[in-house]
Amino acid sequence: MQTGADDGAVPRYPLESVDRTLTLLRQLADQREVALADVRVHLGVGQSTAHRLLAMLVYRGFAVQDPVSRRYRPGPAFADLGRAAGATLDLVGVVRPVLVRLAAETGETVHLGELVGTDVRYLDVIESAATLRVASRSGQTRPAHATSIGKAMLATLDDDALRTAYPDGVPAARTSRTTTELDALLAELRRVRSRGHGRNRGEVEAGVCSVGVALVHPDRGLLGGLSVAAPEARWSAAVEREHVAALRHAVTELLRGIP
Repeated sequence: MQTGADDGAVPRYPLESVDRTLTLLRQLADQREVALADVRVHLGVGQSTAHRLLAMLVYRGFAVQDPVSRRYRPGPAFADLGRAAGATLDLVGVVRPVLVRLAAETGETVHLGELVGTDVRYLDVIESAATLRVASRSGQTRPAHATSIGKAMLATLDDDALRTAYPDGVPAARTSRTTTELDALLAELRRVRSRGHGRNRGEVEAGVCSVGVALVHPDRGLLGGLSVAAPEARWSAAVEREHVAALRHAVTELLRGIP
């Protein structure tokens, strides 16, 4: 009698599309990084079918694509499954000490967030001690395309996955500076990939500027992102460079400590 991967009997009425998706998930879990050609051969499907399957996994957070190598790795939804199974990565707990040091170094409000569909969900914050400061967004969501941290995380996806994620175009503008055209957003995310960080100049809230970077683990994939936000009155090109350098150092420190 034919059996599955865990010696369970094959269902009487198997669904081929579901089987392919689950097989692909197992491939990602086992190999940790795959190319489109690897998936096509492993599943015995055409290139367009393999690409569509991967695009949906990226859209749902089960895979991320490296913008340079174009290979795919497990995405943050794998961590969600791990939590359900008891294999937890306490991201907030791991990041919190680094977040505290980042806030002290920059003197501004710093956030930890995760990408949920096309939104950023803010998980933790250290507020600036300055009288004029950016307030906490912890526990709140914002449209990813209008935030620096969201742009940094969206930039880990390729253009095809982004078009799938925004089938009706980008949402309505939050301010007069918010990007409202998908092609313009794609162009901006290419610049984010090139420079390695996202920028926000009053796009989600007038008078607020920020920079953000994605936290991408070599094995776990996209875990989230970090940002530094400040009132526009305290922002300049030189200040932005300092904040970006601090964010990059923080990410490097975090990645060294996450198995």
